[in-house]
Amino acid sequence: MSGIKQTGEKNLMFFSGRSHPELADEISSHLGVDATPTTLRDFANGEIYARYQESVRGCDAFVMQSHTWPINQWIMEQLIMVDALKRASAKRITVIMPFYGYARQDKKSKGREPITARLMADMFKTAGADRLMSIDLHTSQIQGFFDGPVDHLFAMPVLVNYLKDKIDLETTTVVSPDTGRVRLSERWADTLGTPLAFIHKRRDLDVANQVKVSEVVGRVRGRTCVLIDDMIDTAGTICKAADALYEQGATNVVVAATHAVFSDPAVDRLKNSQISEVIVTNTVPLPEDKRFDKLTVLSIAPLIARAITEVFNDGSVTSLFEGDS
Repeated sequence: MSGIKQTGEKNLMFFSGRSHPELADEISSHLGVDATPTTLRDFANGEIYARYQESVRGCDAFVMQSHTWPINQWIMEQLIMVDALKRASAKRITVIMPFYGYARQDKKSKGREPITARLMADMFKTAGADRLMSIDLHTSQIQGFFDGPVDHLFAMPVLVNYLKDKIDLETTTVVSPDTGRVRLSERWADTLGTPLAFIHKRRDLDVANQVKVSEVVGRVRGRTCVLIDDMIDTAGTICKAADALYEQGATNVVVAATHAVFSDPAVDRLKNSQISEVIVTNTVPLPEDKRFDKLTVLSIAPLIARAITEVFNDGSVTSLFEGDS
C-alpha cells in the first residue's frame, strides 16, 4: 500500500526524488508504506517533469531528496515535486533534506557574497513547503531562515551507539576539527563521558577547501582521538587535523561525520591518511568507487522514519534526542 489512512482525518504519503532511491526504500520499509508512485523524467534540454500517479488531495506529504551530485539538478527536482504537491492540494508538505544543500554559505564573511542557506529556505517556502526536516545542519542558525517549523535531526545517537562498542572510553578524547564544531563535540564528549579537545585552524578565504592547522588544544597524547564533523567534502580539514593529532602524540584517530560528500580527492586522501576508521551515515549515496576498506556506513533511515511518524502523529521530535533537538 502507498499510504497510512486514518478515516476522516489524516493520510500520510511518502515521496522520493531520484537522487537516493536506496535510502528512500529503507525509510519506506521502516514506515511500513510504499513510496507513492511518481513519474519523474528529464526533457531533452534538461528540464524536469514530475507527476504523481495517485491523488494527493488532503494528504500529509513527506517528500525526500538527498542533495548530492549533481546537486543543482536534485534540488530543482525536489522544488518541482513540492510545487506539484501544492497544486494538487496536498494539505501539508514536509520537505526532507537529509543533507541540506548550500548550507555552508550561511553568512557573509566578505562583502558582495550570497547567503545561499537562506536562499534555499526561501525557494522551498515559495514552492509550497510547510515544514523542513534535515540532519546535522552546518550551523543551527539555518533553522531561523525558514518561516515555519524546522526539524533539526542529529545523527549523533546513530554514530555514538556504533562507537561505544569499538573504543575504550577511558583512553578516548573527542576532538573538534575547528572552533565551529566545539558545541557539537561537547555533546559528544558529554554523551561518551570523555575529555574534549579542539584544533585551532586558519582557512584561506581566497582559496576554497584550503586549510592550515595551527595547534591542538586539549589532552590527546597517548589517547584514541575521535574527530567529529558534520560533513567530509574534500577531506582536507579532517586529514590535516588527524596529522596534527598524531604529531601531538595521539595513538589512534577515528573520524565520525554525518555527511559523506567525498568530492575529489577525498577518497584518496582518506585511504592514504593515518586515520584508522572513517564512520559516516548514508544521508548521501556512496557509489562503489567512493567506498574503501576503512569506511563504515551507518543507516540514518530509522531516525528519519521515526521523525516522520512523530510529525504525522503530532508527537515530539525533540524526544528522539532526549532534549537536544
